Amino acid sequence: MSFADRNNPYTFNEFLAWRRSVDYYADDPFIQRVVRHFTGESWQQVDAEALAVSRKASFRWRDIADRIARPELRPFMLHYDGHHNRIDRICRPRETEVLEKEVFSEALFSDKTPPWVKLIKMFLIYQNGESCVACPMTCTEGLVMLLDKYADTPETREILRHCREGLNGEFAIGAQYLSEIQGGSDVPSNVLEAVCENGVWKLYGTKFFCSATHADYAVVTAKPIGSEKVALFIVPSWLADNKEKEIRNGYTIDRIKWKMGTSELTTAELTYNGAIAYPAGPLEKGVANVVGIVLTHSRLTVGLSAAAFMTRAVREAAKYTSFRQAFGLRIDQFPLVAVELERLTQITRRTTAGAFRLYRDFLKLDGGLKGGRDSDEPLSVRRKRFQIRELVMLQKITASWDCTDVIREAMSLFGGHGVMEDFSSLPRLYRDSAINELWEGPRNVLLTQIHRDLQQAAVWYRPEAFVADILEGCDQAEINTLSEEIRELIAHPHLFALDDKTIDVCRRWDAFCGRFFHAYQDLALSDLIIS
Repeated sequence: MSFADRNNPYTFNEFLAWRRSVDYYADDPFIQRVVRHFTGESWQQVDAEALAVSRKASFRWRDIADRIARPELRPFMLHYDGHHNRIDRICRPRETEVLEKEVFSEALFSDKTPPWVKLIKMFLIYQNGESCVACPMTCTEGLVMLLDKYADTPETREILRHCREGLNGEFAIGAQYLSEIQGGSDVPSNVLEAVCENGVWKLYGTKFFCSATHADYAVVTAKPIGSEKVALFIVPSWLADNKEKEIRNGYTIDRIKWKMGTSELTTAELTYNGAIAYPAGPLEKGVANVVGIVLTHSRLTVGLSAAAFMTRAVREAAKYTSFRQAFGLRIDQFPLVAVELERLTQITRRTTAGAFRLYRDFLKLDGGLKGGRDSDEPLSVRRKRFQIRELVMLQKITASWDCTDVIREAMSLFGGHGVMEDFSSLPRLYRDSAINELWEGPRNVLLTQIHRDLQQAAVWYRPEAFVADILEGCDQAEINTLSEEIRELIAHPHLFALDDKTIDVCRRWDAFCGRFFHAYQDLALSDLIIS
C-alpha cells in the first residue's frame, strides 16, 4: 500500500552498487569450475591469469566499453587533411585507442601465452561486448594462425612477429577482408584482381564488408589475374614509415557503413588501386585456407563470445529481479520469472560448457583441420578432424542464435528499463549478438555446408556413426532417435530444389541441427556437473 509522495525516494542504488562491484571471474563459481574441469593440469595457471585479467575487464575496461558505446562517439572518416592530401583517417575516441592498446598488450597470441590462458582472457573480455576489440582480436588470431603456417618471407615473418610478440611494445592488429558486393559469403565468386608486377603482388578492385578497418594488416582474398582460383594475401595498411604520414598502401576507404551493432567498430567499403600484398600459402589454396584456418578460429570465437554475452546478461537480469519489487513481491518470487531465469541460466551454462569442450577437443588435433576425404591418416584421426570441423559450424549457428534470444529475454526481465541504452549494457550486447549471427557465414549457408559435408563423407563415415560418436555418453534412446533422423535427412540428394520434399527436408534439417548441438552442449554440461 502506498500514498502520494511528491518526493519519491526510490533509487536503483542498491542494484547499481552491486553491478559496479562484480568481478566477472572471482564472483562466478560456475566459470571457475569450467576452467578447472576443462583445462586439465594447467588449471592453476589459467585460474591465476583469469583472476588477474578479470580485475581489468570487470572494472576499468567495462567502464570504458560503456562510455565509448555512446552514439555521439561513433567513429567517423576524415578523407582529406587540410592540404587536400588523401589520408582516410578513421577518427575514434581516445578511450577506444587506450582500451585497444591495453587489451592487445595482454599478448594473447604470443608463443608465451598458453592456449587456455588466451581463451579465458578472451571470454572475460568478451563480456564487455564488441567495444572495438572483440572483432579485431578474432581477426588477429586468424592472421597469426595463417602466418604461423605460411610466413616464408622477411615481410611476412615480420608481420607475424608484430602481431604475436609486438614491436617496441606495440602489438599489431589484424583484419580480414573476404566479402565483395556480389558474393558476401560466396568467397569463390570474388573478382578482386591480384597482379604480379616485377615480382611484387598488387591488388586492384573493391571489397564491400571490411571490419576492423583501422587494423595494421588484413587477410585479403583475391584472384590472380587469369585464374579462377582464390588466393590469400596479407596487405599492410601502411608501408614502412608511412603510418605517421597517413599515406595508405595503395587503397582508399570509400565509406563507413552504418550498421545495427558493433557500432564502435568500423566496417567499410575499400577500393584497392595497386596495394602491395604478400601471398599467404599456395595461390590455389586460398578458399581452403580461409575455411580451414581463418574462419575456423573466427567461428570458434563466435561460440565463446556468445557464452560470454549470455553470462553477463543473465547475471545482471537475475540480480535485478532479486532487487526489483512489483505488486508487493520481488520479481524473482513470481513463478513465471523463476522458470524463465532457470531456463536462461541453463542455456548459458550449456553454451559455456560446450564452447570449452569443443576448444579442448580442437586443441588435441595435431595440425588443425586438415582435409578429411583424401587424407592418408588413420580412419579414427580423419573422423575426429571431421567431427571438430562440423561441430565448429554447428556451434557457430546454434550459440549465436541462442545468444540473441537469451539477451532479448534477459532484457524483458528489466521491464521498460531493459531497452534503455543508458540503463544497462544489455541493449548493446543484444545488437552485437545479432551481428554475430551473420558474421562468418549466416545460418542457411552453414546448414547447407554441413549437409553437403556429411553426404560427401558418408562413404567413410556414416552419418549415424557421426552422431553416435559425438554424443557418446548420452541417453541411448536420444542417440537412436537422432541417428535415425540424420540418416534420412542426409539421404536426400541436396538442398537446392524448391520442391515440396526438399522444403520439408530443409525445415527438418534446421530443427535437427539445433537439437543435435544442444544435445552436445548438454552432454558437456552434464560431464562438468558430474565431475
